[in-house]
Amino acid sequence: MALQAPEGTKDLLPDEAKFWNTFKQTAADVFGRYGYLPIETPMFEQTELFVRGIGEATDVVSKEMFQAISGENMKKLLAGESIKSKSRLSLRPEGTAGVVRAVVQHDLVPQGAAPVKLMYAGPMFRAERPQKGRYRQFNQVGVECLGAEAPTTDAEVIIMLMRFFTAIGIPAQSMRLLVNSMGCEKCRPAYRELVRAYMEDRRADLCDECMHRAEINPLRAFDCKNPTCSAVMDGAPKITDYLCDDCKEHYSAVKSYLDAASIDYVEDARLVRGLDYYTRTVFEVQVVDGLGSQNAIGGGGRYDKLAEEVGGRPTSGLGFALGYERCVLALQAAGVEFAPAARCDFFLACVDETTRQTAFGLLQMARDAGFIGEMDHQSRSLKSQFKLADKLGARMVVILGPDELAEGKIKVRNMATRREALVDLETAKGVLARFGGQPYGDQSALRLEEVFPVEE
Repeated sequence: MALQAPEGTKDLLPDEAKFWNTFKQTAADVFGRYGYLPIETPMFEQTELFVRGIGEATDVVSKEMFQAISGENMKKLLAGESIKSKSRLSLRPEGTAGVVRAVVQHDLVPQGAAPVKLMYAGPMFRAERPQKGRYRQFNQVGVECLGAEAPTTDAEVIIMLMRFFTAIGIPAQSMRLLVNSMGCEKCRPAYRELVRAYMEDRRADLCDECMHRAEINPLRAFDCKNPTCSAVMDGAPKITDYLCDDCKEHYSAVKSYLDAASIDYVEDARLVRGLDYYTRTVFEVQVVDGLGSQNAIGGGGRYDKLAEEVGGRPTSGLGFALGYERCVLALQAAGVEFAPAARCDFFLACVDETTRQTAFGLLQMARDAGFIGEMDHQSRSLKSQFKLADKLGARMVVILGPDELAEGKIKVRNMATRREALVDLETAKGVLARFGGQPYGDQSALRLEEVFPVEE
């Protein structure tokens, strides 16, 4: 039996791979307007980074991380030997911890410096049960802003996220923005104890996993998908009733800026997100149709203590991540389809082998001038070459025959109108040569019709 992709992974075939590139470029365009610059971090980090940063009680750390280990260290473990902490590695389950580690390691926010704004895009890994829209290797796009405390930053990041979703084509009416505040180190500890006491009084109605969470971080119980547990937690104390004055003021300001920008939102006191590092503002964007219960397509929040957790100086932080695969499902539910990846400006057809060398050289010139061109490499008949050109969606077919070349001409056919014309070969080469000397990506907007004129 032929080997297949591992369970919980998928291949991005050309049409979707092209859309993934468009997705990332759209993110770079939208986020770039707000001053965000790209960063690339390793796909694996020391396991301790995620334990300290994300939280040992989270499902991500306790259940879902893939360990990465060398063959030599595996032998040591099997032999009952210990390995160094720096050799205990895990594939990244999310992007924030690694970016914050990089910011701390390279001192990207020196004391008193302006905030650093960073964006990333790439694969993450979680050992979850595969299901629709949820893979073990999945793609995320995210941003992190380190060194900014003002509520304007929170509002700006939320607005930027909504702008991105609109830019990729998800209808505004199909999305719902949830916001909440998780308080800070001054007010949250007392609230956690209230929730823990509430859960203890209802131990018989909660699952064992929730009660285990109650010992480490009772707020995790708000994430439980068990319907009975969810109903019990609906009656738990609401964190917004126990915020300190500073957190109340911050949360109120964030909402006022969202109101000023005409951003619709719903306050959800149960929204805690899935990671322990969040403080104050948290938010999540859900789609109304197309994803079932797993309807979140992106979200994030403030994490003002995370830099300290990974060994840095106190540095406020804020960010979000959005799931590419979830967004694709939301787009499909909205009736948006991928544009075909295959695109061909022109096809060079050789009447016989005597014209192939000239065709090959002309093809390279056209590509250097910015066009997408193809030719036959399998000695097909001229009829078969036209079929291939049609399959590739070529707008024009340039036919090189020995008789025409002897006169310094080439025949050009417009595949839409079926009109044909003889074009002077040296003139076409001259036009291509003028534009082909520029760096790739800098070519002028040269039109194919200027090189191979067919219509009068």
